Amino acid sequence: MDTVLLPRLGIEKTAVSAASIGIVICLILSLNLSNSANGVTQGSLTGVTPTLNYLSKDQQERELIFNQDIEIKYPAAKITDVEKGVKHVRMIRYYNGRPVRINVVEISQGINNNISISPAIASHTLASKSKISTIAQKNGAIVSINGGYFKPQTGVPLGTLMIDGKLYTGPIFDRVSMGFFDNGFDMARVKLDASVETNIGGLKIDNVNQPRMLSVHTIVYTSDWGEYSPPTPKYGRQLVIQNGKLIRASYGRCKIPENGFVVVGPEKQINKIISARKFKLKININPEWKGVNHIISGGPYLVKDNEIFVDMTAQKLGSIGGRNPRTAIGYTKDNNIILLTADGREGSSIGLTLMELANLMKEFGCVNAMNLDGGGSTVMYVDGEVVNKPAVYGGIPLSNTLNVSVNT
Repeated sequence: MDTVLLPRLGIEKTAVSAASIGIVICLILSLNLSNSANGVTQGSLTGVTPTLNYLSKDQQERELIFNQDIEIKYPAAKITDVEKGVKHVRMIRYYNGRPVRINVVEISQGINNNISISPAIASHTLASKSKISTIAQKNGAIVSINGGYFKPQTGVPLGTLMIDGKLYTGPIFDRVSMGFFDNGFDMARVKLDASVETNIGGLKIDNVNQPRMLSVHTIVYTSDWGEYSPPTPKYGRQLVIQNGKLIRASYGRCKIPENGFVVVGPEKQINKIISARKFKLKININPEWKGVNHIISGGPYLVKDNEIFVDMTAQKLGSIGGRNPRTAIGYTKDNNIILLTADGREGSSIGLTLMELANLMKEFGCVNAMNLDGGGSTVMYVDGEVVNKPAVYGGIPLSNTLNVSVNT
């Protein structure tokens, strides 16, 4: 506590201060002697405490700046604290005089390092769907949005999906994906570099756990796909590999082993490795993204390197143009994550075009941003409830989501 000297009590206050200082000095000497006896030097003590104070002060300053930035960035919006470093923002924007309901969640992990952001699938196998509330509650999420594209009939994700370093599905049309690292994020169009390596040579793999797009493709299916591999293409064949060894060759569907995989492709290609004795699945992606924890796929780009960039045609997404409900994700120069949904297809909220969505993400400070699955899939869950208004109450069943959780 600071000593306050009053005009008429100078002597008394000074005496008190001197006594206080004496007590403090005695305590310090006593503490130093005690610590020296225990093998702890004074230097180690004075090195730790100020560092903790500085960290606390730094976090406080970051939080103050974050709160101020949110207020400035989203004027006339309703802003709610979900958790330390997590803000939920509701607003209405007008386009040609017509309204669009928008929900934004902005997240600063720099303020709260207990926050984790990761994708999740509906069940333990890929061919599954669940409501967003079910997936969120199962994963203890405080915030959740719908994730990447998926096959409506089955729920299999369409595009790159990695959770906790495990690749569940490979890319489609090299669409843009977002990588989540310990200390930040990246966004790029992702390509697969995979093969089955054997003692007699390798076999190129075109994809992992994805529906077949061409009969000439060779695809690997793991137990994440489900119990059985899909049907064999015309003039095709399947190999079942378990513990690095071939246990079965078949022209029909095969049971997928837990500690192995099934290779499905043209018989001409499959026969190149059928006589091998040792098999190993090798999977890499380009960019290499060393240390990436999670990857979620979407498309097209909305913002690339701080510039508006909507490459809908290049990513073979021409069918999603027009004005629709939208979901997007991006990150700022300060590594804040921005999640956004826009309702559409109704009089009270007409939806956004991809260019309008791109401009919005850029306005909110994203240096990189991408579109996620939208339309009927668009849904946002915050603090135990769906906060937007999807056409189906509570949102349609989804294949995968992106969740925000607090580690305890």
